Amino acid sequence: MFSTKPTSRFNLFTLSLLLLLTFFTTTTTIVTASDLDDEVDTDFEELLALDEQEDQEQQGSQGDPSAKSEAEVLSKAQRIVLELNSDNVKRVIDGAEFVLVLGYAPWCPRSAELMPKFAEAATLLKELKSPLLMAKLDADRHTKAASMLDIKGFPTLLLFVNGTSQPYTGGFSTEDIVIWARKKTGVPVIRISSVNEAEGFLKKYHTFVLGAFDKFEGPDYMEFVKSAASDNEIQFVETSNTEVAKVLFPDIKTTKQFLGIVKSEPERYTEYEGKFEMGKILQFLDYNKFALITKLTDMNSVRVYSSPIKLQVIVFAEDDEFKSLLEPLQNVARKFKGKMMFIYVDITDENIAKPYLTLFGLEDSENTAVTAFDNKISSKFLLESDLTPSNIEDFCSRFLLGTLSPYFKSQPIPDNTNASVQIVVGKTFDDLVLNSPENVFLEVHTPWCINCETTSKQVEKLAKHFKGLDNLVFARLDASANEHPKLQIDDYPTLLFYPADNKANPIKLSAKSGGKDLAVFINKQLKGKDQVRKDEL
Repeated sequence: MFSTKPTSRFNLFTLSLLLLLTFFTTTTTIVTASDLDDEVDTDFEELLALDEQEDQEQQGSQGDPSAKSEAEVLSKAQRIVLELNSDNVKRVIDGAEFVLVLGYAPWCPRSAELMPKFAEAATLLKELKSPLLMAKLDADRHTKAASMLDIKGFPTLLLFVNGTSQPYTGGFSTEDIVIWARKKTGVPVIRISSVNEAEGFLKKYHTFVLGAFDKFEGPDYMEFVKSAASDNEIQFVETSNTEVAKVLFPDIKTTKQFLGIVKSEPERYTEYEGKFEMGKILQFLDYNKFALITKLTDMNSVRVYSSPIKLQVIVFAEDDEFKSLLEPLQNVARKFKGKMMFIYVDITDENIAKPYLTLFGLEDSENTAVTAFDNKISSKFLLESDLTPSNIEDFCSRFLLGTLSPYFKSQPIPDNTNASVQIVVGKTFDDLVLNSPENVFLEVHTPWCINCETTSKQVEKLAKHFKGLDNLVFARLDASANEHPKLQIDDYPTLLFYPADNKANPIKLSAKSGGKDLAVFINKQLKGKDQVRKDEL
């Protein structure tokens, strides 16, 4: 078992979580059965026939299409997604210009969560006459096909362009998949020409970028289109119609050249005021695409972690408690917009909340907590006063200015009465170790350390052997639950001797040393002849 410095654990945690939660690693040609190789298997031909039959039945029906049950909608969506196997995978991948493949496992909960969204996206893309073929592969069952496509985890999304794969880099809602797929297959921008189109667009898209131009030409317009193609998450829309622009962005002042982002939240409209350069436009989106308060989930975690806004305020609360905090938090977040990100985590969601709360030693807490992380320097902070709007705003102000004191977790102060080995926690490290007038022999351990138990028994024997000395204290600290800025540990167990006259320079001892060697070392450090004990235990 390897060990790390306490101050770097958040870095490693973030990296591990990123790797764990990362599920996936301009021509428009409509793909039909005739576009595929003559050898396309019977399954695919039957799929197309079923799809055409479904469309004909809908056209002949007098009923309201919206009255169809969700089960019927999902059933059709699932039929649109081609099922791959070891026999047909190569012919399908090589036979279509664009294929988006979902590699899944039936037992994987994240696969189960993503599959209906993938199917719904397939339905929408078909209605939009996208050239993209959507396919899925049970990678747990068809291991040979999964190996050929280089699918190693579940779920995995891969886009194949003329047989060559590239990783999926979009979001994981139905809307996210549709936006990403259209951009990668030749439709980075949607052009809207009428008010009716604009009103229909608003019903489908919650977040989008509006570009309004007098003419769809020129260097500024080209930078807009390049930005749309480079961005993987947000739908771009363009218009030259003033009335359309006002429907999409009511506060717009000009349609000769305008760019703004629209979100479905109180801070709905944000206008871009910089030069029309792709790099600056994309930076504007990075700093403005999130809501004032973003709820952290498995599906958006990668986007949140990759944000260029490195100052993050994270609120842990149950949903009902958070509802009462939402409005005042939004008011605070509005004052720090673009400077720090505000994130909400449902404290009852163990997969998301517990790893963060463990960093503060609050993993068993059910109380609302406000924390902060500076991901540039991997420092964490905790609001320890009452959770009033004024206290939260003051906490955020000092966080932004860099005047907050970093938080170091600590267990409660223990009762060390009659203990041969004193228990040190984060809160008592200064008093019992650094400011103590005695020499301190400190053992640093963790519950998961394989060799720590053996070392602890050895320290107990040493403490018993040297019992009665006034200037020597044996101590123990659990580094998994306690931190201190002056305690830097490379591995566990670690043995440190803090001389009474030089606490700033502790002596590190080998945890592999035998009891006799440690006793000899301690005797030499004590120097007082009348206090020397036998070398052998």
